[in-house]
Amino acid sequence: MHPSFEIPPSSTTSVTAQPPPPFLGSTQNVPPSSSSSTFAPPVQAMPPPMVAPYGMQTLQTQPHQVAPLSVVPGSMQPRMMFGMASLHSNQAEAAITPSMGHAGSAFAGQSNFDSSQIPRPISNSAVILHETRQGNKANPPPPATSDYIVWDTGNCSPRFMRCTVNQIPCTSDLLTTSAMQLSLLVQPLALPHPSEQPIQVVDFGESGPVRCSRCKGYINPFMKFIDQGRRFICNLCGYTDETPQDYHCNLGPDGRRRDADERPELCRGTVEFVATKEYMVREPMPAVYFFLIDVSMNAIQTGSTAAACSAISQVISDLPEGPRTLIGIATFDTTIHFYSLKRARQQPLMLIVPDVRDVYTPLQSDVIVQLSECREHLELLLENISTMFGHNRTADSAFGAAVKAAFLAMKNTGGKLLVFQSVLPSTGVGALSAREAEGRSAVSAAEKVKFEFQEAHKLLQPADKTLKTMAIEFAEYQVCVDVFLTTQSYVDIASFSVIPKTTGGQLYYYFPFSAISDAAKLYNDLRWNITRPQGLEAVMRVRCSQGLQVNEYSGNYCKRIPSDVDLPSIDCDKTIMVTLKHEDKLQDGSECSCQCALLYTTIYGQRRIRISTLSLPCTTMLSDLFRSADLDTQFACILKQAASEVPTAPLPHIREHVTNHCINIIYSYRKFCATVSSSGHLILADALKLLPLYTLALIKSTGLRTDGPIDTRSFWINYVSPLSISLAISWVHPRLIAIHELNTKENDESLIPPPIPLSSEYINDNGIYLLENGEDCLIYVGNSADPGVMHQLLGISSVEQVPAQFVLQQHDNPFSKKLNNIINEIRRQRCNYLSLKLCKKGDSSGMLFFSNMVEDKTSIGLSYVEFLAHIHRHVQRKMA
Repeated sequence: MHPSFEIPPSSTTSVTAQPPPPFLGSTQNVPPSSSSSTFAPPVQAMPPPMVAPYGMQTLQTQPHQVAPLSVVPGSMQPRMMFGMASLHSNQAEAAITPSMGHAGSAFAGQSNFDSSQIPRPISNSAVILHETRQGNKANPPPPATSDYIVWDTGNCSPRFMRCTVNQIPCTSDLLTTSAMQLSLLVQPLALPHPSEQPIQVVDFGESGPVRCSRCKGYINPFMKFIDQGRRFICNLCGYTDETPQDYHCNLGPDGRRRDADERPELCRGTVEFVATKEYMVREPMPAVYFFLIDVSMNAIQTGSTAAACSAISQVISDLPEGPRTLIGIATFDTTIHFYSLKRARQQPLMLIVPDVRDVYTPLQSDVIVQLSECREHLELLLENISTMFGHNRTADSAFGAAVKAAFLAMKNTGGKLLVFQSVLPSTGVGALSAREAEGRSAVSAAEKVKFEFQEAHKLLQPADKTLKTMAIEFAEYQVCVDVFLTTQSYVDIASFSVIPKTTGGQLYYYFPFSAISDAAKLYNDLRWNITRPQGLEAVMRVRCSQGLQVNEYSGNYCKRIPSDVDLPSIDCDKTIMVTLKHEDKLQDGSECSCQCALLYTTIYGQRRIRISTLSLPCTTMLSDLFRSADLDTQFACILKQAASEVPTAPLPHIREHVTNHCINIIYSYRKFCATVSSSGHLILADALKLLPLYTLALIKSTGLRTDGPIDTRSFWINYVSPLSISLAISWVHPRLIAIHELNTKENDESLIPPPIPLSSEYINDNGIYLLENGEDCLIYVGNSADPGVMHQLLGISSVEQVPAQFVLQQHDNPFSKKLNNIINEIRRQRCNYLSLKLCKKGDSSGMLFFSNMVEDKTSIGLSYVEFLAHIHRHVQRKMA
């Protein structure tokens, strides 16, 4: 039975999209019934689409009134990896004791740490209830990888904004001493849990929301009203303002406004305001979707074109209804083919643009039309594109020219440009060459080492500035570009990626593309891209209290002025990193506020301002900083910074920098905060006890290794940039579970078995294991695995039958059903379909699987035990 979504009653006004789920729901790996009007039928033999991770929202507003978002009922849980065990107040630090010849002496070799004391993530399926403030004090948030429900009592939900520390250091010297960083990770449209209170919308009418007249900060629970409510003090800049006459309210005995609990903007950390005309430079843009499809010879022969056309035809029914939804489509090889889809024509008309160096476009009115007027023509065209170009022998592709031409058609409106590309663009504007060959030309071992150290990172930079210049122009006209790379060869992602990165888009990478195993993922990726909660023509700014200021923003956006983040599009999955710095000393015992303001247009054309405010205490105590450190946020920032450095610095330098960062944090805690005095102990702050493990995992990750293809490393860098905190952890430290024992665990409360350490010591040759990192899913079959279990789970009877291309089916047995349920639950948690690959020992697939065993010793890194000993040794030297 298909999942159903609540339809707002006819008396309400729908102002925010209620997209369908990211992966269509079916309990089996078979296509859902074609009779359903809610979902388009997926391609044949497609693995099951899945249910939405959270209920979507519908807003309803009245002047000066609050309109709650209607929450779609369901049993969805927040996406997560696995939680940390809850910490008791007396757990200040963790001490790991190595076996040493002489207490306190330097390590002569590997130290034998007690494996039972080595910190590892702890599985915790319990749901955490988190109240953002209690007793007028900020509550530290639960781990980002845990399953939690938020009650907004003044501070915004940690889904929307997290700080690396939950107490702000009063001085920059204190922050420097800690060796930690002070940053925010902001995800302004993050999906809420269905059990959470809905975000409320406030309409102040023509006057607009109340703001500070000096810093332009928005009204929030931490602005203090004085003089019987006639004035208020801004919590961001300290300025005292007059309260608007129509907003005045007397104060109660506690000094708060008497209506504070009735006004969301005065009692909730996140609220949404209706924007007035002064927030618009033009009328809100329509929802425009333009599809651009590669029809070169390689794309046709590999099935990429057919897969793209099939995916597009199925998501058409998920596009917003109404006259504001516009659509266009074009194909390209060495020429560009637009299509007029006007209803007046009997069939679509092809309009060819042959010049790929001086690009132009047909009339916009001919190629971008209302979806309601062209649906039949569009479906007919998508059915025939593969046939039309079936005998195409043009191997080259004019990607840059095609994107430029599509932009010209969209220039007056803006919108989403979705590009399906299969080969290296070799002609026209922005043509590229196979730069990867430069690395292979270094034949001798010495030359190869020299190349990797001095030159290899340059291949991770764009080839030239052509595509970057184009991307900046696209962003200026509110055109967001998403690129779906369905390729079997090198395509220079380093050059490609600047377009989606600059325009607030996303890069999808299917390599090596297989029409058999990747068509379902392509469809689901496209569907979630279009249906997930998102905003158009957005601008974001973060403001801080006096004494702090924004130093830098980082993520997928266009940087035109330092104070603002320009986003042609922003969605629920995108995260922006905001680095903060001190400009003055903060007062001990006071609170410091950070406020994120996102001005955006909904897909239905309403202009909104989403405000999220976080107020945290200030401290002069170093121990408070370590006690309040947010491990997940700290590490996600380290990961993003390392990824941004990969194209500009040699990998050995980056790995050394990441390791030293970890050592310096542990040393600072050991020297200034630790209570255990013996030098024979490695002392870790309890809040950061997994930092060494995550650091080691980062050092061994794809982006910091030299043994992978250049494009794979480029994709890794691009993927990290907008990544959420929970997915950042799993991206470098995947989840590993044993699935050969599923039938013996019928009574487990959690659907997904507990994770096991990423060490080959835990991989049994007669076992079957599943490893997932939020993007890919590997199933490893041991050489001695039970043939009966293999057959029930995977439909094969021996390791020799492991196929290169795998599509999971649901077989008629409880074992198979449970595996399918587990994979569907993982996909739902991750908001990602996850490609599946079978692996076995002795070939490249097995090597890929074991490369994720980050606790093992490898050619590029120490084992986990050795790494802890390495850190301990350096801390001891610093202490000496």
